[in-house]
Amino acid sequence: MKKTISILTIITVSLITVCGLTSLRQVQADELPIVCLGTSLTDPQQNGTLKTLTAPLNGASYQTITITGADLVKYLNPSGDNFTTGSGVWSSAMIQKTAAGSGINIQILDYKGHDNITKITTNQYKNAALTAGIADANIYVTSATPIDGSGALAGVYAAYAKTGASLNQNQVNAAQDEMGTLSNITKENEHKAGYTDAQLNNAVAGAKQEMGKVGNNISNSQIHDIVEHQININHLGDTINNNQKQQIVNVLIEVRDSGALKHQNFKEQAADLSKGIKKHAKSVFDKLDTPENRNWFEQIWQKITNFFGHLFGGTIILTK
Repeated sequence: MKKTISILTIITVSLITVCGLTSLRQVQADELPIVCLGTSLTDPQQNGTLKTLTAPLNGASYQTITITGADLVKYLNPSGDNFTTGSGVWSSAMIQKTAAGSGINIQILDYKGHDNITKITTNQYKNAALTAGIADANIYVTSATPIDGSGALAGVYAAYAKTGASLNQNQVNAAQDEMGTLSNITKENEHKAGYTDAQLNNAVAGAKQEMGKVGNNISNSQIHDIVEHQININHLGDTINNNQKQQIVNVLIEVRDSGALKHQNFKEQAADLSKGIKKHAKSVFDKLDTPENRNWFEQIWQKITNFFGHLFGGTIILTK
């Protein structure tokens, strides 16, 4: 991994700075948005980054913090990265707290007309942010130089720590692993017909929602069944291979083991995330809602009913 902090690092940095985890303090509605700037930015890059990130504020006030290589060492290296205190930090983000129930909204902003985030997608950031414990926030991210974005999420720990709170490193590790896994699966399938990153991330968000319903004691076999179910209803059964499916299962087991499911609004945030993914990729999901697919759905409806009966126990009546 490139030893520079990518968008997600500072995204999460900003996110937790303002929003925090569900179990941590609630940010007040009048708290200023926070802009996180990489310490390696030149003066012109810093000015350009501030202009890009604060444009959505329409002149409103904000506060800034600086992320350094030492922050990366402290918060990213435990999840497997190899940063040093001298590692460069260029990517930047702004976090703006929103009303309860509004969910996680992330936008990758072009820097002077260029999309410099080369690997991680908006939906991958959203899913990773949910795992890290972020809730109800607008996050805007950009980079003055091209960067893959894969090192960003744990940076949220650095930002939130600057407010005096301590964070759960296990959730950051799970978020980092999840982001890398989903990014690699998308790369492996990006040229295949019938596959989109939105479908994959909607399947993962849906799986998190179902896991949240069961709770932290959910078994490995239940997680496997949930992943199988979500892959099918997102029409990825002919695309995602068994190895990729197992990778998703493994990541979601790590999410469970991190303690993320213990947070009270985890399943609600997962449901909001799924709705947001469908809304922003409406054309993709509209194509899936065809007569042929509806007939296919009728054929597996009984399997879905059996799935939920197995998952929650007893008999469950589902309506379409």
